Amino acid sequence: MAQTAKTKFTILGAVLTIVILGLTGWTLQKKTGSDELVIGISPSFAKPLQVAAEEARKEGLHIKLVEFSDWNTPNITLNHGDIDANFFQHQPFLDNAIKETGFKLKAFAAGAASHVGLYSKKYKSFDELPQNARVAIPNDPVNQGRALLLLQQAKLISLKDVNNHLSSLQDIAANPKNLQFIEVEGPQTARAIDDVDLAFGYPHYLRLAKTADPESALLFDKNTNKRYAILFVVRDDYKDKDDQLKKFVTIYQNSPRVQAALDEDFGKKLWFPGWK
Repeated sequence: MAQTAKTKFTILGAVLTIVILGLTGWTLQKKTGSDELVIGISPSFAKPLQVAAEEARKEGLHIKLVEFSDWNTPNITLNHGDIDANFFQHQPFLDNAIKETGFKLKAFAAGAASHVGLYSKKYKSFDELPQNARVAIPNDPVNQGRALLLLQQAKLISLKDVNNHLSSLQDIAANPKNLQFIEVEGPQTARAIDDVDLAFGYPHYLRLAKTADPESALLFDKNTNKRYAILFVVRDDYKDKDDQLKKFVTIYQNSPRVQAALDEDFGKKLWFPGWK
């Protein structure tokens, strides 16, 4: 790659200056006495969090949810100090982001974790996949490793280290069908499914994109490791005024309405609590 990951984040940060300036109004509002808690989220997690925000309002908590369409901006914006927290990433992704950027961020609490799957709109089994089949996988190091582990579980490839959750394309030891890998941003795997033979997918993104039935994977991962639970993330210096975020997390983790929204968004059998 011509650019280092850190350079990419720097360039993206410059491009997103307008977004950050727009968010500055919330920062100023907080500094002048507003008790509004601003959380950056991915659209695919919006419904359960919106339900949690409605429940929180009944208890006098004011939650502002700000949606970001990519997986870089929420951390840039949080590190800049224009939101209080974000909710879109698991611990391996956060660790990698901190390593690449030097951002001063930390996990505050865990949310839901979900299974991931391999989906095809052209074939009904892995045996039907042709030689040189095109396979869509995430382009970030962490989720790409997760996709490769699932492809190994499907016996489509073999990895040099069968347990390495950070394996990359260079770590493929055997590829009998000569699969051709199409690397896209994680959220875009749900749309790439229409253009490839096989796609790694997240049930909640597929449900949001309406490109495939989230329950229709040829294979789901066996992993119930809470390593992949989506986290509420804050800055290292975050001070939880009046335990606002703590109270909101408690609502998210315990509200029957939120759990019903998670069942609807992910599929009842496709998510599990990352906090237990």
